Amino acid sequence: MSQEYDLIVIGSGPGGYVAAIRAAQLGMHVAVVEQEALGGVCLNWGCIPTKALLKSAQVFDYVNHAAAYGIEVTHAKPNFEAIMQRSRTVAATMSQGIHHLFKKHKIAILAGCGKLLPHSTVSVATPAGTTHLYRAPHIILATGARSRQLPQLPIDGVHIIGYREALACTRQPSSIVIVGGGAIGCEFAYLYHTIGTKVTLVEYNPYLLPLEDEAVSKQVIKSFTKKGIEVYTATEVTKVEVMADSSTVHMATQSGVLQMDSALVLSAVGVQPNIENIGLEENGILMEGGKVAVDPYYRTSCNGVYAIGDLVKGPALAHVASAEGIVCVEKIAGLTPDPLNYNNLPSCTYLQPEVASVGYTEKAAKEAGYKIKVGTFPFSASGKAHAAGAPEGFVKVIFDAEYGEWLGAHMVGAHVTEMIAEVVVARKLETTAYEIQNSVHPHPTMSEAIMEAVAAAYGEVIHL
Repeated sequence: MSQEYDLIVIGSGPGGYVAAIRAAQLGMHVAVVEQEALGGVCLNWGCIPTKALLKSAQVFDYVNHAAAYGIEVTHAKPNFEAIMQRSRTVAATMSQGIHHLFKKHKIAILAGCGKLLPHSTVSVATPAGTTHLYRAPHIILATGARSRQLPQLPIDGVHIIGYREALACTRQPSSIVIVGGGAIGCEFAYLYHTIGTKVTLVEYNPYLLPLEDEAVSKQVIKSFTKKGIEVYTATEVTKVEVMADSSTVHMATQSGVLQMDSALVLSAVGVQPNIENIGLEENGILMEGGKVAVDPYYRTSCNGVYAIGDLVKGPALAHVASAEGIVCVEKIAGLTPDPLNYNNLPSCTYLQPEVASVGYTEKAAKEAGYKIKVGTFPFSASGKAHAAGAPEGFVKVIFDAEYGEWLGAHMVGAHVTEMIAEVVVARKLETTAYEIQNSVHPHPTMSEAIMEAVAAAYGEVIHL
C-alpha cells in the first residue's frame, strides 16, 4: 500500500526545496524525493561552493595587491587543497541547513531516485535496491540539470572535466583551457587565474557572457585581458587530443586553426535538463524545445503534474527556480499569485569586477521597437570606487524615451551583484527616472552610480 501526501516534489534543488517549504507553510503534507544531498546542484555543486572558491580567490587577490592599500604582505601563497576543502565545508553546512528547515516544516525526505507513474503515483528506487510507491494529487518535477556535453569535448572526469569535477579537484593544474565564456566559464577563469594557473578562455560567440549587454561583455574581455587571461572569442573547439599528462586543444579561430597544450580542459558550455527516466513519456507529458511545456503556473499537460526550474523554458538560475516553485505551490493552494515576469529577473556573474543585469539590453530594446534613452556612469568617477581600489566598470541604464519605463540596467564593477535588486524592485513598482533621481542615495557608496547613470540618461548627471 502506497503512502499518501498532499504534494510530492521530485528534486531538492533551489526550486524543489523552496516549493516544498512554501507548500508546508500553506498547510500541505509534503514529501521531497532526493537521490543525493539536499539542496541539489546549486547548493552542493554550483552557486554556493563556487562563491566560496571565488571568495578565496578574491582574498588572495587582495593580499597580492595589499601594497596598493598601504599594507606590506610577503610570501602569501594559495593552498589549493585548503581552498577546495573550505568550499566543500560551506556546501555541506548549507545542505545541513535544508535538513533543519525540512524538520522544522515536517517535510518528509524520500531518499532515492524518483519517477512519475500514472495515477498520481511516484516510485522511489532507494540506494538499498528497494522500490517504494507514494501517491499525491500534486507532483512537482524539479530534477534540475547537468553539464551539457559536446561530441568533440567528451567529459572523462580526468583530462576533460565539467563544473562538478572542477569543484572536487585535489591538485591545482598548471594550465587550463576553459571552453565556454558564459557565467560558469568566466567565474572559473577568474578563480584559476587568480591562484596562479595559466588560463585560456574560449567562447564560440563574438563576446564573453553573450546574454549580457555588449558594453558589459567588452568590459569583461578588457578586464580579463589586462589580468593576463588569454581570451578567444568567435572560436570553436573542434577536437581535444588526450594524452597521459596533458591534452591538445584544436581551435578554429577567425584567423585560422590553433593548437594549444593544456594540463586540464574544463567544459563549461552550459547545462542540459535532467528529463530522462523521470516518467515524462509514460505520462504523455508534452515537450517544447527539449523542455517540459508548462502554463504560467507550471502545470504540465498531465493533470496534477507540474514542472519548474531547469526543466522548463527560461533562464537556468537558482533564484528563478525558487520563484517558480513559490508561484506553482501558491496556485495549487488556491491563492492568486502573479505569473513570473521573465523580463524582470536579475542575472549575476561573480567575477572581479562583478556583472549584474536585468531587463532589456540596448540591442534588445531597439529590436523590440523602443525609442530609448541610455545613461552610463563609470566607476572611475565614483569616490567610493576609488577609495575601495575598484574603479573598473560602470552602470548603464536604458529607458523608454516616450513613457519613461525603465527597460533595463547593466552593471560591471565591485559589489554590483548586491546593487541590482534596487533596479528589480524599481521596475516591479514601475518607477520612472524622476523617482530614482529624487531618491537620495547615500554618499559615498557604489550605489550612487545608479542614480548618476539615470541622471545621465536625461542629461542631468552631476559628477561627469
